[in-house]
Amino acid sequence: MKKYGYFSDDKKEFVITRPDTPQPWVNYLSNGRYNALISNTAGGYSFYYSPKDSRITRWRYNSLPVDRPGRYLYLRDENDAHYWSPTWQPTETKLDSYQCRHGVYYTQFKSTYRQIEQQITYFVPLDDDLEIWRVHLTNHQHKSLKLKIFPFVELCLGHALVDLINQPNDQHFNEVFFNREHQILLASKRYWMRYQGATVKQANEAWDRYVFFASTFPVSGWDGSKNQFIGRWRSEANPLAVERGACFNSEITAGDAVAALQMDLTLEAGESKEFAILLGVVPRKKYEQKAIKVVQRFRNLDLIDSEFERVKSYWQDYLSHVQVKTPDDELNTMVNVWNQYQNLVTFQFSRDASYYHGGLLFGRGFRDSCQDIMGPVIPRPDLVKERIAEMSQFQFADGSTFHLYFPLSKNGEKTGHSDTPLWLPLAIMVYLKETGDFKFLEQEIPFYDEGKASILQHLLRAVDFSLSQLTERNLAKFGPGDWNDTLDYLGRQGRGESVWVTMFLAYILKEVVDLCQYLKEETLAQKYQQAYEKIKQTVNQHCWDGKWYIRGTTDSGGVIGSSKNEQGQIFLNTQSWAVISGIAEGQRAKICMESVRQILETPKGPKILHPPYTKIDPSIGLATRCVPGKKENGAVFNHPVSWAILAECLLGHAERAFDIYKRALPMNPVVDIDRYEVEPYVYAEYVTSPDHPTFGQASHSWLTGSATWMLRDVLDYILGVRPTYKGLLIDPCITGRWKEFTVVRSFRGKKYRVQVLNPAGKNKGVEQIWLNGQLIAGNLIDLKDEKINQLIAQRSTVEVKVRM
Repeated sequence: MKKYGYFSDDKKEFVITRPDTPQPWVNYLSNGRYNALISNTAGGYSFYYSPKDSRITRWRYNSLPVDRPGRYLYLRDENDAHYWSPTWQPTETKLDSYQCRHGVYYTQFKSTYRQIEQQITYFVPLDDDLEIWRVHLTNHQHKSLKLKIFPFVELCLGHALVDLINQPNDQHFNEVFFNREHQILLASKRYWMRYQGATVKQANEAWDRYVFFASTFPVSGWDGSKNQFIGRWRSEANPLAVERGACFNSEITAGDAVAALQMDLTLEAGESKEFAILLGVVPRKKYEQKAIKVVQRFRNLDLIDSEFERVKSYWQDYLSHVQVKTPDDELNTMVNVWNQYQNLVTFQFSRDASYYHGGLLFGRGFRDSCQDIMGPVIPRPDLVKERIAEMSQFQFADGSTFHLYFPLSKNGEKTGHSDTPLWLPLAIMVYLKETGDFKFLEQEIPFYDEGKASILQHLLRAVDFSLSQLTERNLAKFGPGDWNDTLDYLGRQGRGESVWVTMFLAYILKEVVDLCQYLKEETLAQKYQQAYEKIKQTVNQHCWDGKWYIRGTTDSGGVIGSSKNEQGQIFLNTQSWAVISGIAEGQRAKICMESVRQILETPKGPKILHPPYTKIDPSIGLATRCVPGKKENGAVFNHPVSWAILAECLLGHAERAFDIYKRALPMNPVVDIDRYEVEPYVYAEYVTSPDHPTFGQASHSWLTGSATWMLRDVLDYILGVRPTYKGLLIDPCITGRWKEFTVVRSFRGKKYRVQVLNPAGKNKGVEQIWLNGQLIAGNLIDLKDEKINQLIAQRSTVEVKVRM
């Protein structure tokens, strides 16, 4: 990891020290509306709300060179016509020094070249829909320096997929012009395709945004034509306009669109100058007036600096709601900053805006979004409440849901994945435990197709729908897939069974029983308890293979995940969830997780299955078409790894749980960082297992459900400070090497500072708890208990001391 960078002393920035990382190492800029991905060489793309429907800039990850175009600045020395880029790309000039600092929703570059100190800070203000490139240049030469500066982006202007696959035709509708009076470049598209659901129809509208591109420094030239600025048979590395030292002042009504400006700057010896580039969007109606207003406001560098401080302050406040201090520095770094930040990004972008899918393939994943709320629910419960209400509108009256949905166009895709409806109840119950906002259950939300109902009814209909989809043996139908999307041909005829979905349903049933009992809905509690017991009995009767639980059955009656299989004999998910759901008890729980340790273990944690499929089996599906050791065919998939950690905690196996957690950490690549490739500061979706020659290579970083579960594994089960309907439960499951740790977390309007002492080196078990100096019974801070409420009533910070 240190070959390419390190965490800053306060851990709030990852500092990249050379530009040629094995893959682009990425960060996000966002205010929830205007969004951008930015790499360590200023690559990436920008979009408004939707990366597919409302893309602002172009980006081509799989082209050569990779990670182009981006948000670039060219500097040209007028003494000898030499030019370069302070971010290394796209000119790839060897800089004298280089540093990229990724922080929470901002990125800053610092570099030197020819004794010119260069700093560019990229961020998106909290309340305005633009990105700002804040530039600071210092001349350390002993002579005056004349520079020409060219900021540049390539524009998409609307639907990214249409732009990609129909580029020659789509460019007929582009328009770019320069407002000379106010020195603002403006661009839009007269034709806009967007997602319209299953029915494909000819679009007949213009993109509803205009892009503006401006500078705080006087502009002496501009270009809106890519052909003019770049020139034919050239690339971003050697644009014709930069090479000749002047823009062409081009405007277009058709053709490939760019936004490029030219500024002339003189720096005396030792002198510094500052300016900013403004790239943003405004609504189409009265766009010119609106763009002028925004640009004039942000041509104030003091305002820009105050907005940057607001961004940093806002997100530092977000992180402050969960802070831990343990003997493990890597755990502290992840929980206090990067795991929270990654979870925030997944909450905001689901699986939609990444470097891997380019924002082209997906909408907002229903199952993904339901899980992603588990991190932000602590610092921003109001946003989570809004998200749950939004997702509930994409549920049907029978309790089924879309698998993907598109908030911008209010459409979705219903695939029939058997697990998808059950994630909504999970999200609702996580929110209720965290907030105690049981009034939310009464809020009425419309179904997607017809009628409306309370949130409680949305929850129950999801459960009832899943119960209605059981086979005669009382196991869940597989359908076209479950959490593992690549097991996609086991149940398309309606007979294949998913043992994992059955376990997940059992877990949800158990949770719903707890909720109904808390609400004093005893009839409902009894109904779902009976359903749980029936499923538990069925799974143990039909799905135990001797040392582990099978994964499922096929439409033809075959079994996968059995010792009888030649390939795919054991799957991780049906072992961890057997424990999580309570289906496996006593020896079976221990035996199945011991099988995980013996058979699935790798240096990066347990892999998803073993042995991987080496022969394609069309009756199973895509998993068997993946190369052995990658993706769902035997990789170390971090999402299931997080569930294995949870299962070990529930069994009280503290040392084993912590060992898996440490193996899975992104700053612990196990192999050389050039093999690992992706960012060492966020979780990747998967790591290639030893079943493939490229063991240790990771992929699909940032947008993965691993982030939210890893965070809650640590906070709720390893450190053991977790919410219940009644209050806060203190139940650590830690390595015996720790003698003390502290958790500070917000809960229902107060900060709780939990200090845990472990003088005897125990793994589990709370001996005594003092609440604001008073000894209390048990290990639950029960907010329904009057005595406890009296102890915490007058305190904004509640002091909790725990002795194990």
